[in-house]
Amino acid sequence: MAAPSTSRALARLENLRLAYGPSDEAGKLECLEVLDGAELPSRRQVLRLHEVLCFQRAYPDSRVVLRKVEAMLETFDQRADLRRHRSSLDSTGIAGTTISYSFFWFTALWLARRWPDRFYVEWSLFENRKLLSSRLMALMPFGETLALEEAWLEARDWVSRLKGPRESDAAFVVRRFEAIRVGDFWKEQIFEEMDLPCRLDPGPTTPSRTRARYPPSPVVFQRGPLETTRGSFPGALRRPPRTVRKVGPRGADELISLAREAMVSRSRDLDVFVHADRRDVHLMDCGRGLQFVRYGAIPERRQMLDAVYGFLFLKNGVPIGYFLASALYRSALIAYNIFDTYRGAEAAYVYGRGLAMVRHTFEVDTFGIETYQLGDNNSEALESGAWWFYYKLGFRPRDPETLAIVRDEVRKLKKNRRHRSTIATLKKLAAVEMYLSLGKRRDDVVGLISRENIGFRISAYLAERFGSDRERGVRICAREAAQLLGVRSRARFSPGERLAWNRWAPLVLLLPRVGRWSAKSKAALVEVIRAKGGPRESDFVARFDRHLPLRRAVLELAREAP
Repeated sequence: MAAPSTSRALARLENLRLAYGPSDEAGKLECLEVLDGAELPSRRQVLRLHEVLCFQRAYPDSRVVLRKVEAMLETFDQRADLRRHRSSLDSTGIAGTTISYSFFWFTALWLARRWPDRFYVEWSLFENRKLLSSRLMALMPFGETLALEEAWLEARDWVSRLKGPRESDAAFVVRRFEAIRVGDFWKEQIFEEMDLPCRLDPGPTTPSRTRARYPPSPVVFQRGPLETTRGSFPGALRRPPRTVRKVGPRGADELISLAREAMVSRSRDLDVFVHADRRDVHLMDCGRGLQFVRYGAIPERRQMLDAVYGFLFLKNGVPIGYFLASALYRSALIAYNIFDTYRGAEAAYVYGRGLAMVRHTFEVDTFGIETYQLGDNNSEALESGAWWFYYKLGFRPRDPETLAIVRDEVRKLKKNRRHRSTIATLKKLAAVEMYLSLGKRRDDVVGLISRENIGFRISAYLAERFGSDRERGVRICAREAAQLLGVRSRARFSPGERLAWNRWAPLVLLLPRVGRWSAKSKAALVEVIRAKGGPRESDFVARFDRHLPLRRAVLELAREAP
């Protein structure tokens, strides 16, 4: 058992977590010295120590504290208490522990390529083994079907027989799916239907929260109090970044891996990080050691209309959270997550700076919060009272019935400061988006524009003209759209631009009165579409938002149900 002073040192270090001053720094160093050589008795204490070390790595008082914390984190997987409690710390993202998750296709492929000897199927948790068995026939060369047709074995036994001697079972399954001659979207669908539970065993380079850092980031020591109040939000929201720098290919690859590893080590997946375009990675510096890495998606994985960008937050190079922003019409719908370790510190300030980065990128004047972030089908958000976090920052719902519930809750709070909304009430509040407008309130914003109406109209148009022969329909629409807009040749279009053109062609033909547009407006629409498939999707947003006839025409389609 650990000495009582060890438990007190851990508790004291946690109490000093948000304190910054000369005596606080000395107290932290005393606690770190005690804990460095100590053996903690419980899983919970090992996890607590890890979390406070990660926090101090992101918010160090001084170079002395930073060196001590980094040294302890670098060897954390060698601690005797970590090894003793390793199995009960699975999927915590701590170095030296395994990560278990039903990874999506592209992440599973990435893991199988990088760590093929450490990537395994969790057979005891796999409920769709029969589905995998039935698909092995299509995954293997025809000659092997002689055995697969006649012999009956469990999926695990078949995979054990079929895989190579130096590859793991999960790596084998993923690589066989990779070899199927179908498009990536089909491959993704077929693989993910199995819901294959996998395990990534720890190694020197496998993802972990313990050592996650972007080394080139400067370190700014915390010399005074943190920005812990919501009062810092309005100012943080309006200040632009100090610098914005496009990252070169090598640095972009490193930052894309950092984002993907941040998700994997937390048993998460985020499409825009998985499909980030190395040509569109930017580092936005806000000072005080706070940086935002902005990621655009590759053309194949872009949405039809709004542009989806990911923002990874770095504090002194340590990933502390992320943003997802869907932008168009000078508005953005936001999903926001501060990682658990860094909550309770500068959440409102960092959120404000994140919105400022979105505003700077897309010239946004209206922000919306997705319902999932508020608690819709999200128990964690409900229990944390996330809805009121956004309300106190100035976000408001627009639905009349929801506003009535809000007024009732505010009245109860004024009568009793201890009043807390029930989970049932929070579920009702979280059912609709919330918005924050920096200027005049508008209804032509992301989240209020019916994209499904546009999609239904495109489907009805293609069904009426081409029935099941959609491929022929897209080719004809692409040719007709080119004739309509005066495009003589698309030979100089990049592959991404040709892809965007084919996707947009039916929509172009449906735009109200597009044939009457001026030659200048038609030429501008061509550039909008090319930008959708270009190296930076943010250029598409800028061109779209400047094209008033296009904005009005798309809105008209969205308002009219087919």
